[in-house]
Amino acid sequence: MKVKPLADRVLVEPKKEEEVNKGGIIIPDSAKEKPMQGKVIAVGTGKRDEDGKLIPFTVKVGDTVLMPKYGGTEIKIDDKEYQIMREEDILGIVE
Repeated sequence: MKVKPLADRVLVEPKKEEEVNKGGIIIPDSAKEKPMQGKVIAVGTGKRDEDGKLIPFTVKVGDTVLMPKYGGTEIKIDDKEYQIMREEDILGIVE
């Protein structure tokens, strides 16, 4: 299934954290922090300003971005977890 975000929304695949830390301790799912980085999978058509002009996206497909811990809407597509969020909710691009 393919998903095309609408307007100024971005589809992000959260980066998975390591299951085992450096000391070899396995961290249960309930104790893990939500991912702060993700890969942009798709972008919408863009936001329009007051004059109706299309504002171009700052992020593009393939960018690794920083996202808020509890932002966006979590969805599941073909057994993979994604988040849809507005571009303005993205904190930055990792270079």
